[in-house]
Amino acid sequence: MTKENEEMKQASGQKLKKEESGREGKKSKELQKQIDELKEQAKKDKDDYLKLMAEFETFRRRSAEDRLNLVSMAAADTIKGLLPTLDDCERAMAMLEENGDPVAKEGTALIYGKLLSYLQGKGLKAIEARGEEFDTDFHEAVTRFPVDDPEKKGRVIDVVQTGYTLNGKVIRYAKVVVGA
Repeated sequence: MTKENEEMKQASGQKLKKEESGREGKKSKELQKQIDELKEQAKKDKDDYLKLMAEFETFRRRSAEDRLNLVSMAAADTIKGLLPTLDDCERAMAMLEENGDPVAKEGTALIYGKLLSYLQGKGLKAIEARGEEFDTDFHEAVTRFPVDDPEKKGRVIDVVQTGYTLNGKVIRYAKVVVGA
């Protein structure tokens, strides 16, 4: 009986080992499947995080650009509003040059100089037009005037209103007379 018991124990031990080995294999497969799923989820989460960070960086950059554009637009609008005053000073100086009081001429020139230097400090620059080749990027033709000299054809022969650029961008085109 001992031998039979021993054989039975051995058989059941082998059976248990097979069952345990089957369970361990099954459990190992389940754990490997979970590991693969978690790796896949981590990869997806990392991709989502990187996309979110890229979107945030784009948003931050655009917001900063929008703020700068808003400030520059406000400055451009303010300077555009001052251009008629600058024109009036130029006209007043031209009139005083012809027949005016020297003190009034000096005072007007002083005001004009201060205003112009302030605006130039903010990036304003007058568009040089007289004698230049007509360029639609900077000039607006008010009229065409017949000229005898072939060198003056297609060139600006008179400036009706001075044009200006602000930091390289045209804020007012020069109104000119073009030789034809």
